[in-house]
Amino acid sequence: MIQLKDLRPEEVPADLRSETYFDFDANPFEHQSLFKETTSVYGAIEGIDAYATNWLETTASRFRKKARVFRSDTPAPCHTIGDFELLIEDGALFEPSRIIGSRDEGVCYTACIAGAARIIGADLYLDKGSVYIGSRTNVEAGVGIKGPTIIGEDTEVRQGTYLRGDVIIGNGAVIRGEIKNSVLMDKANFPHPSYLGDSACGFMTHFGNQATSANLGIFNGLVESADRKNIVVTIEGVQYDLGKPKMGICMGDYSQVGCNSVSDPGTFLKPFTIVYALSRINKGFYGPHEVLKNKPMENGVIERASLK
Repeated sequence: MIQLKDLRPEEVPADLRSETYFDFDANPFEHQSLFKETTSVYGAIEGIDAYATNWLETTASRFRKKARVFRSDTPAPCHTIGDFELLIEDGALFEPSRIIGSRDEGVCYTACIAGAARIIGADLYLDKGSVYIGSRTNVEAGVGIKGPTIIGEDTEVRQGTYLRGDVIIGNGAVIRGEIKNSVLMDKANFPHPSYLGDSACGFMTHFGNQATSANLGIFNGLVESADRKNIVVTIEGVQYDLGKPKMGICMGDYSQVGCNSVSDPGTFLKPFTIVYALSRINKGFYGPHEVLKNKPMENGVIERASLK
């Protein structure tokens, strides 16, 4: 058993490297340094919190020089609790339902709202981290956003979305469902009820309605957190311990998962991998340019075929 965290960069197998899944030359991503500065794609998922926290602090410093400033001791356009800071650029429409700030002494997080963003009727939780909402992004009523969370430009966050923190969403995305500790890159399309946790999803990836990513093994859920087994993947007969019990799915650029499908913890889809509806995807590595078909009557559960 090899511990992934102990490997030097050149020792990490290709199946666990970010460049296998994401082409940042063809599809630049504002937060691509998160992946380039870690030795594996799983390392990037584990680094979301630190990266997002640092980025949000830097961005807030820049916003304070040009945005309108509201704090918990000044009037805010909604019901509020606790300490927080709002930095709102001109042109933004900001009328949330609630702002939940920190109640710990000396702790204050920030919401940065870029110009032309539209937030109406959403709940912002600024008790554990800061939030950034990019220009021309529309956050509908009934959305819950917990920091640290970064949402890019021109993104649609639909009613019913629940962002649980440590979330990075790119530009031009469409989002609904529940997401935590995950990165969704530009034009990611997760527009229906679903769950995504401890995952990385590339350019123009897509979840169909009710698709979901399991991020904790079903038997690990039966034991206390300290006794859970780490996710182990096998590559060319060698076992690699990822170092933690939780991981959802890694979706390479343009990968798609059909309606009502579910992926096991530790699933890796390389670019242009398509999963038919009603499929169960076993832990492991698939693609690139592959179709996973749900054909239980003919071929057990999954038939694998080339994508033309």
